Amino acid sequence: MKKIAFIIALTLSASMTLSNAYASSGQLSQATANKVQRANNLQLNDKLDQAVAMLAEMNPSGAYDKAYVQRMLGVFYWQQGKTSQAMALLTKAVNSGLLQDDQAWTTERMLADILLSDAKYSQALPHYYKLTKNIPAKQKGDELWLRIAQAHYQQSQWQQVLTAMKRYDGYRIKDSMSPLSIKLGAQLQLKHWQGASATLNRLIALEPNKLIWWQQLASIQMRTGKTADALATLKLAKYQGVELSQQDLKVLAQLYAQRGIPERAAEQIAALKDANNDKTLLIEQANYWQMAREWNKAIRLWTQVAAKDNHYRWQLAQLLVQEGDYKQALIELDRVKRKDKRAEVELAKVRVYYKMNNLDQAIIHAKQANNIQPSSAAKSWVKYLGQMRKMDVNA
Repeated sequence: MKKIAFIIALTLSASMTLSNAYASSGQLSQATANKVQRANNLQLNDKLDQAVAMLAEMNPSGAYDKAYVQRMLGVFYWQQGKTSQAMALLTKAVNSGLLQDDQAWTTERMLADILLSDAKYSQALPHYYKLTKNIPAKQKGDELWLRIAQAHYQQSQWQQVLTAMKRYDGYRIKDSMSPLSIKLGAQLQLKHWQGASATLNRLIALEPNKLIWWQQLASIQMRTGKTADALATLKLAKYQGVELSQQDLKVLAQLYAQRGIPERAAEQIAALKDANNDKTLLIEQANYWQMAREWNKAIRLWTQVAAKDNHYRWQLAQLLVQEGDYKQALIELDRVKRKDKRAEVELAKVRVYYKMNNLDQAIIHAKQANNIQPSSAAKSWVKYLGQMRKMDVNA
């Protein structure tokens, strides 16, 4: 809106020049021309209130004179911040159809800009579209199409936004934040992911340190299944010194894991705030190290997790069994208190005692497992261990 106010000011400056020209051109009656010139001089000498008072008292009989005074008074009202009065008079001047050439165009442009700045979007649009049909050589058509896009944007008319932005892009104006942001907003609303990605890359080129552009680009890439691109985006952002959020870094870790690089995922999580104390982060690290087959690191992390929450003692015990640390495995298995794991704990002890050649203890725990929850695995162990014991006796 500040930009719109600036453009209104430029249009206003042009209108004052036109006022002088037309006041002396003989198109106005002599009486009107004299008063208009006096009002204009008052305005130029910072006596705006007096200029307004003079014009407000005028009641010219000629249609053109009347339209001209309405236009000039509307301009002055806008300068005073009396937007509604300005719009009313400028609308009358424009609708008269009596203003000439550039004078008519600049007046309608001013009216459209004021309507837009006053959030009267649907009223501003017809004026802007009319203006685009005959743009004077010295005027900027790109600004009109950008205003049209802004008006449609404020009314959530997303397809019309993109249509207007396409016309704007045709002027090949150097990229800037406001137009690209408007275009991106419409593309995201319409789920035009490919176009939004291209726009985000242009925004990143303008503001490489703005986190939201990187986040949105990575989000679109993940949404469209381009996980390799999303990983590259977040890696590049981090490499360029963009301060990623904790959630972004978690996503980066997940992407590393999805791309088959779990050790990098674990390292990424380890770099997060409270990574050595937060239970959830410790669990993520343990899982990633386990995926990477870094068993010792996984055991160290599961040990930390289990100290915080005994529910995860089972994961630690399983890895210890797997890695052949049978003595410590038995200690941890005894500490598992989960009711849903009772049978599995007994079967794990069977494997440990079997590996330790303690068949007596192995068969005891096999029978306990089968009593807790009958299963083919428990029955097979009972049968197999019974046969092994007979063989030992016969030997």
